Amino acid sequence: LDAAPVRIARCVTVAWKVDLRSRPSPLLGSTVQAWAMASEQAQMLNRNAEVLSSPAVTMLLSQIRAKSTTQKDYVNAADRLMGILAEEGLARLATPMTVVTPCGTCSGLEAPLGSSICAVDIIRSGGILLEAVRKVCPDLKTAKVLIQRDEKTALPQFFYKKLPNGIEKKKVILCDPMLASGGSALMAIDCLKEAGVFEDNILFLNVVSCPEGLRALAEKAPGVRILSAALDEKLDEHKFIVPGLGDFGDRYYGTAGYDEGLWGSDGK
Repeated sequence: LDAAPVRIARCVTVAWKVDLRSRPSPLLGSTVQAWAMASEQAQMLNRNAEVLSSPAVTMLLSQIRAKSTTQKDYVNAADRLMGILAEEGLARLATPMTVVTPCGTCSGLEAPLGSSICAVDIIRSGGILLEAVRKVCPDLKTAKVLIQRDEKTALPQFFYKKLPNGIEKKKVILCDPMLASGGSALMAIDCLKEAGVFEDNILFLNVVSCPEGLRALAEKAPGVRILSAALDEKLDEHKFIVPGLGDFGDRYYGTAGYDEGLWGSDGK
């Protein structure tokens, strides 16, 4: 009697899988092709770059890219996307293991110890991603680096850093949602290297990257691994990513752009 529900569940599962396969989505097929092209292009630009690929990532990216998205919906979608990116980033630091299940064994991944990791954000928008990482790994160390882009020259300017003792012994997750020219990221990486961190121990998480930024890191910090949710086309003449999503921090925090009509407003 006890085995009957198990057999029924197995039959339902198999039938469900077959049903999905018999009705492929043309839209999903084109999306999968785009993922493959993005990953291949990223590898050509930077051998240590990886682009995430999943319907959930594409769906959430679509929402935060859209000019019409309100601040409320932007924050909601951005936080959900950051959670996925944080989980995927931590998984890149996992180690292979054998999992003992109630029915046997299988290969798996063991999550890294929080005490072995330091998450570093490039203020301000990097803090959004850092908090997503800390939410799933609350005992990791955190650090701050303040680097701002000069709006006239588009060059990064260093202002401040606060790093924990012993950071050179840890795996570092560098957080910044946008990888444009790569100037700010490279300056932050230099700060970490001055503190004794090796490039091979740095994983750079970002939401949107572009070819110029990937090339810059490949040339000046080739050991740093990069995990991005998207690879966009290029930088425009103002050094903004195209198609991009606008200013990530302004849209998330609501500091600019809504009243000016650059993107959606919360008139609800």
